[in-house]
Amino acid sequence: MRQKLESWGGHVYEGLNLAGVRVYSDGVLLHTASQAAKPEAGAVQQLQEQDVSSISTRLLLDCMGHASPIVRQLRWGHKPDGVCLVVGGCARGFDPVANTTADIIYTNTNMQPPGIAAAAAGGQPQQRKMQQLQYFWEAFPAADGFVQQSRSSNGDSSSVRLGEWSSDARTTYMFSYMDAQFWRPSLHQLFEDYWQLMPEYQQLSGGLDQLEFLRLLFGFFPTYKDSPLKPGFDRVLQIGDASGIQSPLSFGGFGALTRHLARLTSAVHDALSADALSASDLALVNSYNPGLSSAWMLQRAMVGSRSDSSPGPSPDLINKMLAGNFAAMSGMGHQVLKPFLQDVIKISPLLRTMAGQIIHDPGFVPQLMAHVGPVALGEWMLHVASLGTYSALNATVAAPLKLLANSKSISDKLKYKLRRVLEAWEFGSGADYTL
Repeated sequence: MRQKLESWGGHVYEGLNLAGVRVYSDGVLLHTASQAAKPEAGAVQQLQEQDVSSISTRLLLDCMGHASPIVRQLRWGHKPDGVCLVVGGCARGFDPVANTTADIIYTNTNMQPPGIAAAAAGGQPQQRKMQQLQYFWEAFPAADGFVQQSRSSNGDSSSVRLGEWSSDARTTYMFSYMDAQFWRPSLHQLFEDYWQLMPEYQQLSGGLDQLEFLRLLFGFFPTYKDSPLKPGFDRVLQIGDASGIQSPLSFGGFGALTRHLARLTSAVHDALSADALSASDLALVNSYNPGLSSAWMLQRAMVGSRSDSSPGPSPDLINKMLAGNFAAMSGMGHQVLKPFLQDVIKISPLLRTMAGQIIHDPGFVPQLMAHVGPVALGEWMLHVASLGTYSALNATVAAPLKLLANSKSISDKLKYKLRRVLEAWEFGSGADYTL
């Protein structure tokens, strides 16, 4: 990949940190500092004078994720609307015969207060308030079981593929959706429950003692309703997780980026060609997406209790919702189930799934509506209406407008704007997705 980039005139700067960005009317200046430099107290001036260099460009693509310092400026003072806490690890010692499948999203318990599993196992009870979390699991084999190392007489090693696939290494994650209230549990609390619940989930007869953990992983993913993020500066465009284009359900940033990569490549090329580099022009690249916004009610429905002082919903509510949804989708074929599993929301599969859920368990719908609340339900209905509108526009008027956008009768600036509107309809309705 690097050779390909450099063959096309690209440059890779190794050992540099981004120290600052200045935007001018005719370009962007990036101030970089060597990683060898240590900006300790009393040495800041020396760093600025001796270790800082500059790179100039017409357009800066911010691919630094949700923790990007530029994004943190744009979202300053705004608490995340949702958070996903994840803990887990990779270990050896699983049964190779059983270690051949993967779980995308799996539950084997109802909602419960954080820390209750550790307390039930004899650990220190947490000071719990009246909150409940729904724990979800993801798991998959973590090694290529075909590859085995062999060493020759001269000491050289090589990898060979031998026999049937077999591996005792597996990665398991436990995660939960919640908001960013201060009384929510810590990652440490979730890890304590992970240790207690994971052996039952993976059916480990020997418990944790039969495993050798190779590494542990933990983290949290914030998400905002105000997504995709509009550019706040001229000549600076957020890409990937920095733009907030990932689903608030899966937080699949890489998958979202690959889905939108062709669109983003075209948009950047058109923006540079038409000199459409103002913040308002670049905002068309990360415009409103009703498919993404309508996923927010699903994320809200996956959150357990919303108060630390009042009882939450029925502990089995989220499991019943998922069971009803997947039961409805499983009977409708891959054209309904597969887009949902790949973070694409389309109007027809969505309406069919809703109808199937109502038929499957009509008495459950009022419980779910009470759980998400009238405000979130009203916002979601508006987004669904927009999803239907975008789908209709993409199916009817997009084709002739594409001819106009590719013609020579309009200016490059107008072409840029028209193409971005057409892409918003296509991607916002999920019409870009094909089985």
